[in-house]
Amino acid sequence: MHTFSLRTDLWLPRPIQEVFRFFADAGNLQTITPPWLSFEILTPLPILMRPGAVIDYRLRLHGFPIRWQTEITSWEPPFRFVDEQRRGPYLLWIHEHRFEPLDGGTRVEDYVRYRPPGGWLVERLFVRRDVTRIFAFRRQKLQELFADSSSEKPTA
Repeated sequence: MHTFSLRTDLWLPRPIQEVFRFFADAGNLQTITPPWLSFEILTPLPILMRPGAVIDYRLRLHGFPIRWQTEITSWEPPFRFVDEQRRGPYLLWIHEHRFEPLDGGTRVEDYVRYRPPGGWLVERLFVRRDVTRIFAFRRQKLQELFADSSSEKPTA
């Protein structure tokens, strides 16, 4: 069965420690998830992020309620972490988050490998469009949240 992937890349005008700290707070996932998913974290917050941390979610996709559970399988602050689906709608979902200091800000890279039930047909008809829309929303929200405001920067 074929595994599909999506890679996104975004530069944010903030230091790596600040950007990683935002991602290290699992509660912020709700902020960068589109409202049309009715996304809700079920695991009590705050969640201690580390290898082995398990997070349960509830969401709605195309009107269908979905329970999702992920596990943090790699935790390397402030450069990288990986979450993998343990229960949910996919046969495989591995999401690697990478952070790199770049040009006075931070490069944020997401690399997702996934395998939907129903294979390439379901991927082409539904999943690719949904995943692309979710990550486009995420990109826009992160750009808003970390917008460069020169009035907030200290002057030299």
